[in-house]
Amino acid sequence: MDHKIIKDHGELARKIDVLKQEGKRIVFTNGGFNLLHVGHVRSLIDARSRGDVLVVALNSDSSVRKNKGSEYPLIPEDERLELMAALVCVDLLTVFSEPTVDSLLLTLKPHVHAKGTDYTKETVPERATVLSYGGEIAIVGDPKDHASSNIISLIKNWREK
Repeated sequence: MDHKIIKDHGELARKIDVLKQEGKRIVFTNGGFNLLHVGHVRSLIDARSRGDVLVVALNSDSSVRKNKGSEYPLIPEDERLELMAALVCVDLLTVFSEPTVDSLLLTLKPHVHAKGTDYTKETVPERATVLSYGGEIAIVGDPKDHASSNIISLIKNWREK
C-alpha cells in the first residue's frame, strides 16, 4: 500500500505531531471523491497552497452509501485512495466513516480545515470544532460546477442515446 495512506488514526496523529514539531503547517480536507474530476483537483491544489502538508480524509464506502445511496460508491474505497495518492498535491490520506470529521479534526488538530466553495466559513459543519482548538477554516477551489453527480448523469444520458 502507498506510504501516503494511513488508515489508523492514532498512527496518523503521531505522524502529524512529528510534522508539526518540524514546523510544518498542516492543512486538512475531506470528501468522497467518488469520481475524481477537475473541480476536485483545483480544490486540492488550492488547499495544499495553504500550508506545507495536505491531509485528505476520504469517506469510506459505507459512508458514501449513507450519503449518496445504495448504488454508490462508483469506485471502491481502496481504488479511490490509490487515485488520490497519485496526486502530487496530496501528502497523506486516511479514511473515515462518521457523518462529519469532527473527531478526526480533534485528534489531528490541523492548522487549516479546507472545504469547497459549496460552503462558507459560517456553514462548514465542523466550524465549532475547528475554532475550539484555534484552527482556521479556508474555503478553497473554484465555483462548484463540476459535481460528480452531473458527470454521472451526462454519462447515463449519453449511453441511453
